[in-house]
Amino acid sequence: MGRPDFWDVPEKARQTLAESTRLKRSFEPLVDYRRKLDDAEAMLELLDEADGEDKVTYEKELEGLVADLVDGIDKLEIAGFLSGPHDSSNAIMSVHSGAGGTESCDWAEMLFRMYSRWAERVGYSVEVQDLQEGEEAGISRVTFRIVGENAYGFTKAERGVHRLVRISPFDSNQRRHTSFCAVDVIAEIDDDIDVEINDDDLRVDTYRSSGKGGQHVNKTDSAVRLTHLPTGIVVACQNERSQGKNKATAMKILKSRVYEKMQDEKREEMEKFYGDKGEMGWGNQIRSYVFQPYQMVKDLRTGMETGNVQEVMDGGIDSFIHAWLRAGCPSTRNKEIKIEE
Repeated sequence: MGRPDFWDVPEKARQTLAESTRLKRSFEPLVDYRRKLDDAEAMLELLDEADGEDKVTYEKELEGLVADLVDGIDKLEIAGFLSGPHDSSNAIMSVHSGAGGTESCDWAEMLFRMYSRWAERVGYSVEVQDLQEGEEAGISRVTFRIVGENAYGFTKAERGVHRLVRISPFDSNQRRHTSFCAVDVIAEIDDDIDVEINDDDLRVDTYRSSGKGGQHVNKTDSAVRLTHLPTGIVVACQNERSQGKNKATAMKILKSRVYEKMQDEKREEMEKFYGDKGEMGWGNQIRSYVFQPYQMVKDLRTGMETGNVQEVMDGGIDSFIHAWLRAGCPSTRNKEIKIEE
């Protein structure tokens, strides 16, 4: 950054600045923790020499410092698990309703709200890229972008099938229903990642956006759907006002999905040598949310559970994410398997 020709290529300079900022944010907590540890050691020495009221005062200050150290080491430990090549990237999440009609569509909307509330809690922003409403209620599918430091590193713990058990509000007989939704998470890759997509391998479809209306929405074919013929990957975007912007956004998501598929194939190839680590992706239940006859949310991979269902649905999922990270981030594969009860 100190070189005289640093700003000769503005785009590259901005990338370097962003990387510098990211490194400082990852390093500063370590420096701050070291400082607090030194303060605690100094306070301990003063406590050994003090007596009377001074000793009581030093004891209270030392208790506060130790409490900060315990909390800080927990945060540093979690940060240490986010060492993947794209963990610091933004995340692109998708929620798809499974079999079950209206009940599953309602469950998909509940999950989308849960992740949106979680993002708000940790200071991330959410941008909806594509949304298909259910026929009667809820949403059939939604793709959204979570923007923030380490967004992918945290949200990758959510990839898999999520199961809901409750008394359905759509059933006049008040029977208990089981619903499934599949959650997919990929990292938003940078433009400099080497992913080549030929125009001949793409099918581009345009259609009218399915928004709530307005002066522009629903009047022009601004929504774009891209199909990558070699892999069968389909990406749609309709949140922008122009077809060009929607296509650019969809292309970025498509590159991320193709890159993720390439990484999955590499992981599968490695597992031929290291043995099967078990399926943790699509088509496999990772978490159960039970509303009736009792209340409990349990992660079947780590055993983490809580009876505070409302807190979880309001975005309180950090305990599940952290438990998964501490468990060693089991290998996940993005396989599309039909969701069956």
